[in-house]
Amino acid sequence: MKSDVIVLGAGMVGISAALHLLKRGRSVVLLDRRGPAEETSYGNAGLIQREGVVPYMFPRDLSLLLTYARNNSTDASYHLSALPHIAPWMFRYWLASTPEGKATSARAMLPLVERCIVEHEAFMGEAGILGMIRRTGYLKVFRSPDKLEAALALEKTERAVFGINSKLVDERGVEALEPHLSEPFAGGIHMTDPVSVADPGAVGRAYAELFVQKGGRFVTADARSLEQVPDGWSVATNEGVLTANAVVLALGPWSDDIFRPLGYDLPLGWKRGYHMHYRAKGNATLSRPVIDAESGFLMTPMTKGIRVTTGAEFALRDAPKTPVQLERVEPIARKMFPLGERVEAEPWLGRRPAMPDMVPVVGPAPRHKGLWFSFGHHHLGFTLGPVSGRLLAEMMTGEAPFTDPMPYRADRF
Repeated sequence: MKSDVIVLGAGMVGISAALHLLKRGRSVVLLDRRGPAEETSYGNAGLIQREGVVPYMFPRDLSLLLTYARNNSTDASYHLSALPHIAPWMFRYWLASTPEGKATSARAMLPLVERCIVEHEAFMGEAGILGMIRRTGYLKVFRSPDKLEAALALEKTERAVFGINSKLVDERGVEALEPHLSEPFAGGIHMTDPVSVADPGAVGRAYAELFVQKGGRFVTADARSLEQVPDGWSVATNEGVLTANAVVLALGPWSDDIFRPLGYDLPLGWKRGYHMHYRAKGNATLSRPVIDAESGFLMTPMTKGIRVTTGAEFALRDAPKTPVQLERVEPIARKMFPLGERVEAEPWLGRRPAMPDMVPVVGPAPRHKGLWFSFGHHHLGFTLGPVSGRLLAEMMTGEAPFTDPMPYRADRF
């Protein structure tokens, strides 16, 4: 079997790259060990974050670092046994998180983030699922007036620099937006630019179905069988050996399983996270995602129920589940909203792939002809899949890229 391009990884990033390449006349095979959108692209908050220009950087406030060091925080935790392995990446993350580094990363993210909704809408329109978009933004709530005031000052700066829209709401405003929140809040910030969906996995599957309908092929196989051959690249599948002139590496947190054997020492890390669905008690409803800004978790209405997602867990990628953050935030969430019983038997675990500067790698591999990278989208893989797929496809097919691809090059490290 032969095609023009093999895309390794059927998450939102890989599916989107495959679709964009197909639309530009390339024959494309999309490959994954599982079905489309069954890993990180399934378990996120369903947000398309038009406001997400400024990345989550490593904290530099000493008191906050001491809090995290005690390892009993709701928004971040770590495995002590994993520190020897993950400490080098975390140190590079810390180094990149200066005010100057944060500003550089934000400028790199802006051209991608400002097109994220437009590119999703284009795919959704073709897939017939445009009605899945909720244009309600999301709400960040605060109990402490001082913390709300500090957050507002930061929001004001980001609005001025990056054109991010938001609205201050007082206690009554929070109640008006979400009347079933059962805890009094000092106020909140309504982020009006983002949109959301009630089933991100279903969106990914719809895009994959669109890809197949338009002539693409989906194959189940182990991407680690990738080999460079005289006329390009090959992968062993149950249907035989698949060859192509070019291959796209879009395996998210598993991308290093491919690039390290090829000799690339790229600093790819990951932030693990959990979610659980709950039934709502009585007639209680949420209209939009709600972030508890002080406890570091999010709850959002999903098809399966109210999804509660946690902050970051720093651990070995494939270590067993340790959902301590979920156990810590569940009592807080229950005070905040009338949650009923858990829907699933156990929490879902996902891994957010991240580079130290919180900017994805999108572009050609420096030393291998026909090898292309698209990974490291941190908290914004679902958000940025379609727009980064467009950028990659433009580079691969010789089109003029819609933005300068230099900030995303692999050899910046």
